[in-house]
Amino acid sequence: MDESAAVAPAVQSILAAARERQGNGERVSVEARSLEAAFERARVAGRTPVITEVKPTSPTTEGRRDDDPVDLAEAMVDGGAAALSVLTEPEHFGGSPETLRQVREAVDMPVLRKDFVLRERQLDTVGADVVLLIARFVDDLVALTAAAQERGFQVLIEAHTRAEVEAALEAGADVIGINNRDLAALEVDLGTFEQVAPAVPAGQTLIAESGLQTREDVTRMQAAGADGVLVGSAIMDGDVQENTRRLTGDTET
Repeated sequence: MDESAAVAPAVQSILAAARERQGNGERVSVEARSLEAAFERARVAGRTPVITEVKPTSPTTEGRRDDDPVDLAEAMVDGGAAALSVLTEPEHFGGSPETLRQVREAVDMPVLRKDFVLRERQLDTVGADVVLLIARFVDDLVALTAAAQERGFQVLIEAHTRAEVEAALEAGADVIGINNRDLAALEVDLGTFEQVAPAVPAGQTLIAESGLQTREDVTRMQAAGADGVLVGSAIMDGDVQENTRRLTGDTET
């Protein structure tokens, strides 16, 4: 399902770099911390399940944040995050496998590996609890999903359209994420989630991704069926702990 020719130049550059990256050679095997259980703990505590993202920079943001990633992660945990996402893409997002490794060792909640994983050998880069696969860019989504699950990863398949949701379901996704950002133009529309979410069957863990800035945005996604949300820039811009608390709706953390 590689449609790289139809996406923004910045994304084409990311994909070109991703195709060149290899794994570490040694097969990864993980005992994953349950994302679903982490979401349930957040709900019981009265918080919206929010996956907060350690993201030093990106093609859609200005500047770079160079705080210690473990300090950022711990501030997110203190703010009530249900899980963490860590960028491992180096060229465009400033991430690294080592950053993920450090963060996962420092926290006791699920950690998502956020990257452009295109082939099986790239799974053997670093252990994580959840791995992101983007339906639009993976040629054999069924095979790559199975390969990830064989290693112990929970698989979050990202979709932007109903057709991509169907592909994610057929591949056996553990979690489906609907990205509000159109990678063809890098434009964000929260209405995307509302339009695509009805294609996801009841009982399937569903996450809203991209473009969420306010507590009102979060509750809007929940009303449309999101079990949780993934937030990067709105968390990283300013006081990480306070931003996390605000978006989870937790006033007592």
